Amino acid sequence: MSETPRSSRAVEPREFPGRLHHAVPSWVPTGALFHIRIRADASQHLPLTDSALAPRLLEAIRHYQSHGRWWCRLVVLMPDHLHAMLAFPQAPGMSATVRDWKRATARLHGVRWQSNFFDHRIRHEAEADETWTYLGNNPVVKGLASAPEEWPWRWSV
Repeated sequence: MSETPRSSRAVEPREFPGRLHHAVPSWVPTGALFHIRIRADASQHLPLTDSALAPRLLEAIRHYQSHGRWWCRLVVLMPDHLHAMLAFPQAPGMSATVRDWKRATARLHGVRWQSNFFDHRIRHEAEADETWTYLGNNPVVKGLASAPEEWPWRWSV
């Protein structure tokens, strides 16, 4: 009996990417910087950069900053997502803090977010500089601004 070649074997479908838990390992120091990307749901009727919505989202980010819920180095709003460089206190942590912020902006401003978010820990200052440049240039690359400093929907400390 011959074996079925590997390339023709049925592959079990799986949900991708699956549920991400955003658990920060205990050995990562409090205050570690993360690149966070939060996407609006496809059903979101206004772009995040709408002139009525964008200032409210930036204010919500500043509110979390001023109340010590996170430390924001940079945030850039795009029409269908946002990028941020954030650090979180150990409690309640990244996952709960982002969840609470998304819930608050959904309730107060009617934003519909995708159920998850992307996170990447920034490991050293050179990577922080690269991430800052990447995020700042995002509106330029997408043809929304001719220079990073011209983009009105960004905030940095």
